[in-house]
Amino acid sequence: MSFTALVLAGSRGEADRVARYAGVPEKALIEIGGATMLARVVQALRDAGADRIAVSGSTQAVRDHAAALGAEALIAESGPSLSTMAAFEKLGAPLLVTTADHALLRPEWVRQFLADAPDDADVCALLARQEVIEAAVPETQRTYLRFADGAWSGCNMFYLATPKARAAISLWQQIEADRKRPWRLVRRLGAATLLRYIAGRLSLADALGKLGKTAGISAQIVPSDYGLAAVDVDKPADLDLVRTLVANPSR
Repeated sequence: MSFTALVLAGSRGEADRVARYAGVPEKALIEIGGATMLARVVQALRDAGADRIAVSGSTQAVRDHAAALGAEALIAESGPSLSTMAAFEKLGAPLLVTTADHALLRPEWVRQFLADAPDDADVCALLARQEVIEAAVPETQRTYLRFADGAWSGCNMFYLATPKARAAISLWQQIEADRKRPWRLVRRLGAATLLRYIAGRLSLADALGKLGKTAGISAQIVPSDYGLAAVDVDKPADLDLVRTLVANPSR
């Protein structure tokens, strides 16, 4: 199965603490197991069947590295949602989106995600349950979304399946803009949905469905059987963990 993929490798303008910790100018250029994180992600996508890979990078160094890896180098916008929208306008749908700090990415995770994506979905997000993650890597510290059907963590993979996914990116842009004004985020879901969440009666699928309905699209989750798929490199401790896991591939 061939597909088009986008790797988000931009920065928000400030010095990244993980890059500083690793002694490199950009997080995407951190080496793990003899290859940069970006190279590891691009190779995993290629091995999964991607016949077109684009990398959205903020700096010339990242874009040059992407080009050397055989990927299309795009100039990143000021945030991930804006970068995704710009790339979506260029690359079109369907489009698999992931991030350069998904250093453990494996081809089988990508293939399974695409195979499990519902045919009627405009956009899908890959998530893993807390128990699946902790069984695979108990030492990781993840941020979990707690719903009636359990606690979930994102796996940094999204499938923009149809042109209507543009509306999901637009909603993402609005949510990013409102991240410091939580009352606006609550208003998007509505009071009844918020009360169900507070009461512990709102499932993750229902919440995503509600957001999708707000945008006029079908938004669905795809549960991952791979706990390691939820491990990315957001902080120095994550980098230490990922380097340990790469050095011990039996994990």
